[in-house]
Amino acid sequence: MNLSDASSDIRMAGIQPGTLFVAEGTRMPEAMGLEGAPDSNGWKSVGNVDRSEFERKISRAGWIFFLRTDEIKATVFGFDRERALRVAMQRIIARVKFQRCNSLQIKDVTAKSFLKVPYVSVTAHSRHIQERPSFDGQ
Repeated sequence: MNLSDASSDIRMAGIQPGTLFVAEGTRMPEAMGLEGAPDSNGWKSVGNVDRSEFERKISRAGWIFFLRTDEIKATVFGFDRERALRVAMQRIIARVKFQRCNSLQIKDVTAKSFLKVPYVSVTAHSRHIQERPSFDGQ
């Protein structure tokens, strides 16, 4: 499998730059009903909703959608790229939870190899949706 094939496989898994994930049970404005079931980690992809429109809806409802500028990165080596991607996402989610945030935004997903050993690397930003104007990490 060449690099472009691997990147396509990852994108087909629904994880690509710009994708937003929200933790199950996150309080949100009523107008923001998310469709679909959460994945095995308990996080729901916002889907093919335009990110800027999603942010505008939250803002119009008087809520805040924080973006933490520090990057979270997870790299996982393995010949099974789907499994490597799942493990990388689990690591990203663990870091987001540690920061007490309830959502995340994928910045970059890459599939490459080092010394013929394939790996997947995911970079993301923690995000947080809340009703109050200052970050409370709840």
